[in-house]
Amino acid sequence: MAKVKASDRPADLGPQDAVISTLKATGLAALAEGVGPLLRADTPVVFALNGIPWWYGNGLAASRPSAPDLSRLDPGGALAKAIGFDRVLGGCITSPNHVIEPGVVHNEQPDRNALWVAEIDDRPSPRVDALRAALIAAEIGSPATRDIRYDIWHKLMANLTGSTICLITGQAVTVQGIPLVNRLTRQAHAEALAVAAAHGVKLDDSPDVRYGAKRVYSTHRPSILQDYDLGRPMEIESIVRAPVAFARSAGIDTPTLDAIESFCVSMAEAKGLYAS
Repeated sequence: MAKVKASDRPADLGPQDAVISTLKATGLAALAEGVGPLLRADTPVVFALNGIPWWYGNGLAASRPSAPDLSRLDPGGALAKAIGFDRVLGGCITSPNHVIEPGVVHNEQPDRNALWVAEIDDRPSPRVDALRAALIAAEIGSPATRDIRYDIWHKLMANLTGSTICLITGQAVTVQGIPLVNRLTRQAHAEALAVAAAHGVKLDDSPDVRYGAKRVYSTHRPSILQDYDLGRPMEIESIVRAPVAFARSAGIDTPTLDAIESFCVSMAEAKGLYAS
């Protein structure tokens, strides 16, 4: 059991060797305002969050098309100004959790906790190696990666084509096993794969593998559904709207994803949990 020094005042903690933000995309404005005291000139900052990250368009390989306008993920460029792209490390996290009460989180599948980290241009670097080693020493999985955007899109597939269906139906992941619902998730998944491929990310992740007959559907309620149920700001922009923007910029027709976007946006706006 580790003793953790905690504070809601970054100045109490001072400059850090590394910063890992586990805030959702909806909470990053607060990070931009207060992160300064945690940073040295060489402090890397990792964003472990769902969906398309605000920094995605920076560090892209020349072989990949430009990203669409993602400015809504960093309004006014606040994160870019407070942190700077030189400090940012790419991150992708898998960790199914449920908030029991404020400050109490139940980790539902400890064997699935992993945090991928990489430079945003995927070049090898000592700071990535050091952070990965520290994570592994703390018994947090941190697989090596040569393409952080591959990992981001792979994780996004679950949120965009599965978690959104749970939100719309108001049910846990088990709903994805119902034949008619499963057909819908497969259609959404096929469209999302085409969007990723159009942006240079060809995923080894077919609908038959993701939502096939051999899959065991858990009783987990995805975080986007938890946020809706509890009246918390929702990650509509990063999980739903940004991927659809990638489809538009590539000229990909995505009728199923368009319908999912319409439902998710209208549901979130009706409860005041998102504003277009």
